[in-house]
Amino acid sequence: MEINIPKTSAVFAALLRADLKTQWRNRRSFILVLLVPVIILISWKGVIDKLGAAFALSSCITIGLVAIGLMGYSNSIARDRDKGVFQRLRVAPVASWSIMASRLTVQLMMIVLMTTVVFVAGYNIDQITLPAYAYSITFFTALIGGAVYLGLGQVIVGLIQNPETVNSTSRLVYFVFIMVGMFGEFGILGEQLKQIVIWSPYGTVKHVISAGMQPETWNTETTMQLLATIGYAVVFSVIGIKKFKWSTKS
Repeated sequence: MEINIPKTSAVFAALLRADLKTQWRNRRSFILVLLVPVIILISWKGVIDKLGAAFALSSCITIGLVAIGLMGYSNSIARDRDKGVFQRLRVAPVASWSIMASRLTVQLMMIVLMTTVVFVAGYNIDQITLPAYAYSITFFTALIGGAVYLGLGQVIVGLIQNPETVNSTSRLVYFVFIMVGMFGEFGILGEQLKQIVIWSPYGTVKHVISAGMQPETWNTETTMQLLATIGYAVVFSVIGIKKFKWSTKS
């Protein structure tokens, strides 16, 4: 008897539709991810006047990226793994890479949407406008920055199997990244920590996104920060994939 194996493209499309539906069912959590950067942008009106629009927008987008990777992606993966979703998918005629690729595609869509929402809010609330090419570069740098935090979320869910522990750990890491990153960048925590923050995942992502909004300020240091950002994304992804288990029972 001949067995018809579905095409990879058809399987991926079906997985993507299912993941998008799941994301829509959990839209409350995603709406919160969208609201946090916008609320910060609204409350930072004075910061925009003093430090510039690029600083405020890049900070808000970075905070949104951290939330998507740590609060959204890692928790959803841990929850579905605990429910046995991945274990059931793996016994189907589905390539393992397509399962994760579908999830990541949805997260990349979320990054594009979040970045767009921040830009729209910046325009409507603070009348912030950028040249068309600056918007394009910023979307590109936001996707690279998002890969860093998706990779970090993958590390957390790879090293920790219990979904509740993943949730609490991702919240703790989120808090540390945001608080230490924001205060450290201003030098409040000391000059030495400021330099560490600048070259940390938070600092490199934020500065690359900020430079994307002001291409004329792009210099050798920015290029080094871009390379560091890509390096963080690769290292986190490799560790997260290597340590990931498809089932909590394995």
